[in-house]
Amino acid sequence: MASENARPAFDAFAVDGDGESAYWTKVGGVWPHEDGKGFDIQLVAWPVNGRIVLRTPKERNRREDSEPRLDLGERKR
Repeated sequence: MASENARPAFDAFAVDGDGESAYWTKVGGVWPHEDGKGFDIQLVAWPVNGRIVLRTPKERNRREDSEPRLDLGERKR
């Protein structure tokens, strides 16, 4: 990881449903390893349907314009 307080490279969402009617709940974040060969995943919840979707910050910003999201903030150790 570049920094322990860096913003995540991806946001993790539990997604229920499909298409425009899907309900997205932020459940964590994903940070790349410094060597580029893996990721740390930090989840605050696990979806009961087992479906987790990872989205990049650009996609995250576009969705934030249309609906509110839980902000997990910066990663802290």
